[in-house]
Amino acid sequence: MVPVTTDQFFGVFVAYNTETSAALAGLIAVALVAAFGAMKGGAVGRRVAMGSLAILWLWTGIVFHLVFFAKVNPAAYAFGVLFVVQAALFGREAVRAAPHVEPARNRAGLAGVVLVVYALLIYPAIGALTGHSYPAAPMFGAPCPVTIFTFGVLLLMESEIRVRLLVVPLIWGLAGATAVWVYGVVADAALPVAALFGLALILWRNRRLRESAPLMPMAA
Repeated sequence: MVPVTTDQFFGVFVAYNTETSAALAGLIAVALVAAFGAMKGGAVGRRVAMGSLAILWLWTGIVFHLVFFAKVNPAAYAFGVLFVVQAALFGREAVRAAPHVEPARNRAGLAGVVLVVYALLIYPAIGALTGHSYPAAPMFGAPCPVTIFTFGVLLLMESEIRVRLLVVPLIWGLAGATAVWVYGVVADAALPVAALFGLALILWRNRRLRESAPLMPMAA
């Protein structure tokens, strides 16, 4: 059973985009800071990337899910809480002692660049080309592009990523994909691909890094 009608679904985006239009540039700026921190590398770059992701997930959890989407779908309360928890996890990573991190210059790094570009540029372009124009369209700051972007940023860092940081993004990566066939949001077709492919690459990289430094394991 579809939890909300198509009109209700896109009506949420109309209300959200209209009432928070001034915040879009700020959210994109935070995203660029996250990507820059990940690509810069070093302990400071990692802190910047994680802290920026915390801001994005906190915004999406509170403003999009709890303030706007919960008006039409009670499940948004649960997802809002999960997003806030995810923001706290990223925030904890930003303030804890961080290892020196190099920018990823391998297949994971390339995938990260693709996902970041997709979330910021290609995602809204696909929406416009498939009939979902602003303001009745998901823009950056909505859960799906933020989740795609998050996997991109995590892949940009040549560092072990704790598994607990991936649970909520993976859940939304699978749950949010229903918008493809229920509401025709074609751009969201990349969401489960980003989640599953990103998860596989991160786990592969974690294993490789652990094998190269067997005396310094990282807790899941």
